[in-house]
Amino acid sequence: MTVNPTLRLTSQHGQPSLARMPNIRDVVQALGGREGVEGVILLGHDGLTIDSFISAGLDPDSVSALVPSVIDSCNRVGTESGREKLTTGVMEYSGGFAIFAQLTPETLLTILAKPDAKIGSLLYDLRRHRVAIAELL
Repeated sequence: MTVNPTLRLTSQHGQPSLARMPNIRDVVQALGGREGVEGVILLGHDGLTIDSFISAGLDPDSVSALVPSVIDSCNRVGTESGREKLTTGVMEYSGGFAIFAQLTPETLLTILAKPDAKIGSLLYDLRRHRVAIAELL
């Protein structure tokens, strides 16, 4: 019997069942579905998009190409100020927020949010679930 690798055996109320394990696409879509979020981009440190969930009018590849240089600049500031490497950064623009998170040494997450988005709960969830998200990669 061949078992789909995205399925796992679980027991709910004493009954075994095959339940689909979440994958990184599920996480990207869940973050993209949050109120006030306009886009989520998972990308490599090379600036290439791995996955995205973007509202109309945004080009994930154009944004992805710019993010590594922003992260590198933030890391230099962290080094020079004794703060070490960036784990999460928030940039506030007149048109909304850009949130950058380092998931693994090779993988970054960018979330684009509207100016009225409740980013506090989003930042809390990113901090709380960062390891679990990274393990899906």
